[in-house]
Amino acid sequence: MQLIFDGHNDVLLRLWENARKGADPVAEFVGGTELGHIDAPRAKKGGLAGGFCAMFIPPVEDYPPREVDENGHYDIRMVGPRAHADALEIALEMADIAARLEAAGGLAICRSTAEIRAAMEAGRFAAVLHIEGCEPIAADLSNLETFYENGLRSLGPVWSRHNLFGHGVPFAYPSSPDTGPGLTAAGIELVKACDRLGIMIDLAHITEQGFWDVARESSQPLVATHSNAHALTPISRNLTDRQLDAIRERKGIAGLNYATTMLRADGQESPETPLSDMVRHIDHMVERMGIDCVALGSDFDGATIPGAIHDAAGGQALVAALREAGYGEGDLAKLCRENWLRLLKTVWREA
Repeated sequence: MQLIFDGHNDVLLRLWENARKGADPVAEFVGGTELGHIDAPRAKKGGLAGGFCAMFIPPVEDYPPREVDENGHYDIRMVGPRAHADALEIALEMADIAARLEAAGGLAICRSTAEIRAAMEAGRFAAVLHIEGCEPIAADLSNLETFYENGLRSLGPVWSRHNLFGHGVPFAYPSSPDTGPGLTAAGIELVKACDRLGIMIDLAHITEQGFWDVARESSQPLVATHSNAHALTPISRNLTDRQLDAIRERKGIAGLNYATTMLRADGQESPETPLSDMVRHIDHMVERMGIDCVALGSDFDGATIPGAIHDAAGGQALVAALREAGYGEGDLAKLCRENWLRLLKTVWREA
């Protein structure tokens, strides 16, 4: 079994939503559930040893449905940002759930690659706290260091909606990721602060202009934790070959997103999507960037994924498909975990 350290999941969102309905998040994660994609038993069964756990602030309004026209095209209306106070409250509640899971032995909140490796060796889910869309961060960044002190080690300035720090891409097919402006002045200051603290910057949901803004303002490797190849699936969330080239030049990473809309050539949402589509995107990104710049970013608990994987327990199905496609064990280790650990060691400025 190849242990997997994954670039993105939304398990904290699922646990938070269910907790607000009266469920016990510790029992749900530690004891196991049939809900969603990730809990400790299923993660262990599928070799999911850890990953970036997003504190994602859901939209305040109902998200519009995916209305597909006769050509299979869609452009989902973007929703507005959450107010800072509301977003901060939700993020702190999610952070508290993560702390409770750690206290119960369900996971370890990791602040270094040594801690990630130690957790994986001990069989505890190695969680890196991530903010997806920075509405919880104060405009003057006054609480960023507090989040850092409490374990935050990665953030995406925007989700697929605009906020104080920048502009996100909509969910649209077919569409370029060049859908509008990029970072704001506040976003530039956020990027500089992340560089100073050693917080990884995630470009998965930002516009193409925002991608290049971060490339200009940051000295870090360029990272898109859960984005695929636009050349194969021309959805706005995927990366152009020019963006992939820039990631390669900066020794960054693109993590394969398991969302079927970002894998299929037709951009549609279907669990019938074959594993061959996942291998096809891995092949393209490896050919374009090299084996050291590609990893996995499942989007578990945040997307419709191929039924052949189904949930965290099925993670080795992709590994088997990649093995069958000719990837050796050394390359599989890089794709599954070692590339993320190499990158984090750089971003976190470890000796």
